[in-house]
Amino acid sequence: MIKVIAVLCSLSSPANCHEQIVTTSDFAEISMQSCLMGAPQLAEWMKQHPADRLAAWRCVIGKPDGRGV
Repeated sequence: MIKVIAVLCSLSSPANCHEQIVTTSDFAEISMQSCLMGAPQLAEWMKQHPADRLAAWRCVIGKPDGRGV
């Protein structure tokens, strides 16, 4: 499983940023290459979170329980 971890910053307070795993069922078939290129699913996910700005993201290979492979 590939996890997409986004760095999100609040639009109302740009210095207030946090990391969040945005992996959902929409990302179930995502490849590492697709993730590194800016997974199209990430844009859809951001549409559902209009109060945040996407500052960065990274791709991590791991199991759904949070541990690495």
